Amino acid sequence: MDEGFEFVAHLETLNGVELYFEVSGPEDADQTLVYLHGLGYNSYAFREVMIEHLSAYRVVYLDQRGCGRSAPLEADPELFTVDALVDDLEALRVHLSLRSFVPVGHAFGAVIALEYARRYPHQVSHVIAVSPWVHFPELASQLLSSAARLTERNLDIPEDPEARAELAFSLREDLLSVLYFPNQAARLHLEFIDTESALYGSGAAQEAFIFNRLWELEYPLYFPEIRTPVLCIAGEYDVTSYPEQTDWLQDLLGADLELMAAGHYPWLEDAPAFAALLERVLE
Repeated sequence: MDEGFEFVAHLETLNGVELYFEVSGPEDADQTLVYLHGLGYNSYAFREVMIEHLSAYRVVYLDQRGCGRSAPLEADPELFTVDALVDDLEALRVHLSLRSFVPVGHAFGAVIALEYARRYPHQVSHVIAVSPWVHFPELASQLLSSAARLTERNLDIPEDPEARAELAFSLREDLLSVLYFPNQAARLHLEFIDTESALYGSGAAQEAFIFNRLWELEYPLYFPEIRTPVLCIAGEYDVTSYPEQTDWLQDLLGADLELMAAGHYPWLEDAPAFAALLERVLE
């Protein structure tokens, strides 16, 4: 990253939890973006890759509750819910005195972006859903069947959604990551950034996700209440999202779909092209 692109780090108690976030770009920018990372991850890699390409916008890189540099989850896993994450986002908007913003949600972060738009339609102009995960029973089955096929392993896939989720997470590091990346170079690039930051996934957030039975969440049931325009960006080689998950947004929300020749992290593999897609919809 070019050292000329600066950001300001914040650690604030919002909605009863300590949240870490970084803000870059001009305060008088026409658009403010808020990046919402995937389950148990953090915003470091996205900021590291994209800050130069999004320099015309004010961008907030949020480590969501229990993740990254935000305070760890308390003993009570019930504190990690969709409602709590959306409330955090609204508290952040108020803290930063934003009249409106564009949520950019990656994977599970897409649900938080969409639910925020459903609850606060006047605070957002667009929703950007990147490699979205919105129907989790279907996702668990898709992940496991694809993992079995790609790795030529016989997996006994349980019918129970919670059991499928537990199996998926148990295989996540050594099997499911092959579903995210079209090539080894992309995977190594992300691993290098993660090692450089010394930030890794939050197992507590993933455990709370299962404890709260969020793998049973069929979020498309809420789509009829969403009126905000949605842009969906997906990597055509990401079998975790495209086409099963993206179809939900296209068919029920009328979302515009933009495909990139990439995997689960399209901004990682072609940052200029990803930024150009955002610019086109925002302008």
